Amino acid sequence: MKLIVGLGNPGQKYEHTRHNVGFIILDSYLKDTKWIQEKDCEYQILNINGEKVCFLRPLTYMNLSGQAVLRIVNYYKILVNDILVIHDDLALDIGKHKFKTSSSAGGHNGVKNIIEVLSSQEFNHLKVGIGHNKNIATADYVLNKLSTAEIKELKSDKYIEMINYYLENGIEKAMNKYNGE
Repeated sequence: MKLIVGLGNPGQKYEHTRHNVGFIILDSYLKDTKWIQEKDCEYQILNINGEKVCFLRPLTYMNLSGQAVLRIVNYYKILVNDILVIHDDLALDIGKHKFKTSSSAGGHNGVKNIIEVLSSQEFNHLKVGIGHNKNIATADYVLNKLSTAEIKELKSDKYIEMINYYLENGIEKAMNKYNGE
């Protein structure tokens, strides 16, 4: 079983903010699929290409994302290297993306918490660029609303294709195919 985690913060206040890139991409991927509600997360399990895939949105707020991830990993006995975490990245310009494996948190508190809770950084990442305005404090910048054009970009078929390619071909081939774009 594979686990795809979209990072974000719950609630209308955070909807369409830069920090919610993971939520936005998963919502676009799953379209009208109903989420199963738990106390600390929303998830859905689909059969894709003959393999079960769990899609997860932690509802613990960004800095505690690892709690929901660990619970799902333990319950479904998911291997750490079968996890893909989709999250925002300040170091990449808007519209850019990068698959990574066994990466550090790079200053991202949600990823940092997942690494701490899993006691491993051997999971995969789909880093999605949000740019960085150095005139705005980082905490404020990531909680600013995305523009209509930025939301449209995140909901484009590009990310659906990237996730499908990753699921069919694995992280190494996904890095080779998409990291040069």
